[in-house]
Amino acid sequence: MENFIGIVEKLINAYNQHVGTYLLMAFLIPTGLYFTIRLKFLQATQFPHSLKIIGGKYDDPKETGDISHFRALTTALSATVGTGNIAGVALAIYWGGPGAVFWMWITGFLGMINKYVECSLGLKYRKVHSDGSVSGGPMYYMKEGLKDKLGPLAGIMGIIFAAATVICSLGTGNMTQSNSMADALRSNYGIPPFISGLIVATLVFLVIVGGIKRIAKVTSKLVPFMAFFYVTGAVVILILNFSQIPAAFMQIFHDAFTGTAAVGGFVGSTFLFAARFGIARGLFSNEAGQGSAAIAHAAAKTHYPAREGLVASVGPFIDTLLICTLTALTIIVTGTWKSGLKGVPMTAAAFSRGLEPVGLSSLGGHIVAIGLLLFALSTAISWSYYGDRAVGYLFGKHSIRPYRIIYCLFNFLGAIWGIDLVWSLCDMLITFMAIPNLIAMLLLSGIIVRETREYLEQKKRGFEPLSSPIPEN
Repeated sequence: MENFIGIVEKLINAYNQHVGTYLLMAFLIPTGLYFTIRLKFLQATQFPHSLKIIGGKYDDPKETGDISHFRALTTALSATVGTGNIAGVALAIYWGGPGAVFWMWITGFLGMINKYVECSLGLKYRKVHSDGSVSGGPMYYMKEGLKDKLGPLAGIMGIIFAAATVICSLGTGNMTQSNSMADALRSNYGIPPFISGLIVATLVFLVIVGGIKRIAKVTSKLVPFMAFFYVTGAVVILILNFSQIPAAFMQIFHDAFTGTAAVGGFVGSTFLFAARFGIARGLFSNEAGQGSAAIAHAAAKTHYPAREGLVASVGPFIDTLLICTLTALTIIVTGTWKSGLKGVPMTAAAFSRGLEPVGLSSLGGHIVAIGLLLFALSTAISWSYYGDRAVGYLFGKHSIRPYRIIYCLFNFLGAIWGIDLVWSLCDMLITFMAIPNLIAMLLLSGIIVRETREYLEQKKRGFEPLSSPIPEN
């Protein structure tokens, strides 16, 4: 059995290293560039309007949906602001050097438009149930939006996406998060994984049993707090090391195209390494193009698909361009990227070293540990919703409650088991979500352009009542 598992792991790793990552590079960046140009840099030009929507200016509790714009964003953000912002950034720099950060920025900026497209489509093609609740996401716009173009293949694409979503929800969205939390509690505070696993699984269950409304209520409080907590620590370190920031930016831009000679634990030495790991970790961090966030944003109370798409476009800005950048700069300005450490230990060492000038080096490890706990917990909570919408799509509404119980069981198992194979498997399955999703986005580009033009025209008129409202599919 061990030999069989070893063979499977080797095959999965070979796919991830030589096929999956390059498929993502081939689809993700060109798709983002295409929509950025075709929609005239919408993610930048409409950014102020997006913030007004998030602030509640256009909220209408009588519109169809389950949650407000702000809560839809925090639910999606709680799934993306996770271990990738702490461990993922450090791994990208370890393998790809400081230049990988530049490619994370590119992925983040283009990710803003990819999020806009997929989340607009997710809301446009969402399904309204008899009780007034909604379900949406790529599986719905694949099946309904592409049926005239692809016939039965459209339904098959939706099934593949939904199945991959279920497995990813149990893996990277759940087991890997509980494992990270249990490891942080054990190494920093001596709490046995069995105990922390029970506590975390119970907390997750108490939240997700209430469905999207309770999940959104919790994440709307948790996300701002955890972001403020972690960001404040990083900003203090950057202020203390302010003189090193210009050199850090110069190194990032230089190494993005030239690579860096290997030193210490730094492995990557070429432009390709920097691009590969920057793009891969950028996608893992913000999930733009993967399609998962479209499931959460489809629950928003609005009749305007483009309006919720604009809300979603802010997600990669916060996740990648803000939080990931702060982590990366902390690692680079403190010189920790040359330490030979990787993952969470690299980030923890950067925070500890960064606070040495004020005699608070021991506090650095606690900031990273607590930040990791909050980020991982929020991710596990939100990914349960992605999984239960996908399970409902595949097997019907009756399957959702058993799934939630299984989800919490896997959360506990993730805390006490080794999960290297789980990471590898889910890295592979992310491509099974992202590639069909990106293809669907491109095939439905005409609809997105039309929705965008209509929305911007209505915005100019002050959103007067529509003569023919956008239909709820």
